[in-house]
Amino acid sequence: MSTQSPPVVSLRAPKDVSVADIEQELGQIWKDYQPESQTQDAIVATQASTFTLMVYEPEPTQHMLAVLGFYNGPIDGIFGPAQVKAIKSAQTAYQLQRTGKLDRETLSKIQTAYHDRITVNHDTHSLAIEKDVNNRGYIVTDAIANTNPRRIVTLCPVMGEDTGVTAQVSVYCPMKKQYLHSLVCSEYVTLRATPDALERNSESIANLAVPDLPRFLWWKDTPNPTQPLFLQLAQTAHSAIFDSSDFTTPEAELLKLHEILDRGIPTIDLNWRRIAGWQELTAEAFDPPARRKDITEIDRVDVNYELGNPAQAIMFLGWLSSRLQWQPISYKHTGGDYDLREVDFVAPDGRKIHTELAGMPTADPGEIPGDLMGVRLNSTNPKANCITVLCSEVAGCMQMEMRGGTQTARVEEVTSLAERSAEDLLAEYLQRWSRDLLYEQTMTVVAQILSKVG
Repeated sequence: MSTQSPPVVSLRAPKDVSVADIEQELGQIWKDYQPESQTQDAIVATQASTFTLMVYEPEPTQHMLAVLGFYNGPIDGIFGPAQVKAIKSAQTAYQLQRTGKLDRETLSKIQTAYHDRITVNHDTHSLAIEKDVNNRGYIVTDAIANTNPRRIVTLCPVMGEDTGVTAQVSVYCPMKKQYLHSLVCSEYVTLRATPDALERNSESIANLAVPDLPRFLWWKDTPNPTQPLFLQLAQTAHSAIFDSSDFTTPEAELLKLHEILDRGIPTIDLNWRRIAGWQELTAEAFDPPARRKDITEIDRVDVNYELGNPAQAIMFLGWLSSRLQWQPISYKHTGGDYDLREVDFVAPDGRKIHTELAGMPTADPGEIPGDLMGVRLNSTNPKANCITVLCSEVAGCMQMEMRGGTQTARVEEVTSLAERSAEDLLAEYLQRWSRDLLYEQTMTVVAQILSKVG
């Protein structure tokens, strides 16, 4: 899937301004492009009037890869195909295993090479590239650009000496064939500073959201419900947006997401939207009356996911148990080759339910860490008509079908979600945003499950 941005018309290339002059500078741009000031054949540029998107972007890897000559895409923090290709190129250059994954050894080599070129050697070519790289932040993918955001404010925390906040403003208009002479344009504001400087200026940053329009916060970092900058931005946002596929300690960070929800901050996890197909097919499997009556016989659940991140598996289990009103009584992380997790529940009628979450090693892992691979619902009652097997890959189906009873099972293949990138999911959400009560109910149960760790 291409992440190349659409052709754009630049009303203002990135320009350095003081934080205090951001609104004045943007206002002057639009004053210069009033329809009455244009010639008859000129392209008419108008402001989008949809929403403000604030993005907290702490990931410096794309920046370093670009300076080192491995990456030539937008500095957007999205771990997509272009970044995977760049990492593989770096791994080849540094004689590392070519995996495309940002492991510790790869990151260390990239950081060392970047530091040597910029700080130690003051390489003029690399310094020139770095200046150019700093101007790439305005580019967004097709999916997000085509939602016509009114304003995107990107916060880029940097390391080093605290010299205050530096700002750049620009205005770009995606060109759409059907509207060649009338462009809908978006404002881009990029703020760079140390984390402490961003904290000090949190109120001013929050005020950059356009009044009377929806505002969204895409927090591309670890959830921190007590961080002042996060709270300042999230408490005035219509939604705080995360992607748990990027979490490095999923259980702890899922608990933090629940704490944020508990504080009354509307929150959505893009990774939650990746399991929608699994939820739909699970529910559909029990639509027939002959099966519906046996849904309460389920007392064994196995969930397989791609080894590395159990967030999807935990959320699926939280959703299932919330629908069937199971109460969690224990959570055991036994580890091993499959990073096994065992969760026990009790049903409203007192029955015990045992579930297992297993991470499956794969030779060719997908782009989304922890994608679901297979789900099996079963019963110790041999007469129950409830055995259900869902899978996304042949390996997933084989693993589930090897456990017996498949002659009476309902087997379904879930449409692959490997292409559901964060930016695509975000664009969909921004066009039809609302509170997701099912997600909030699920996260309450997820928190109850994770609190039973023994």
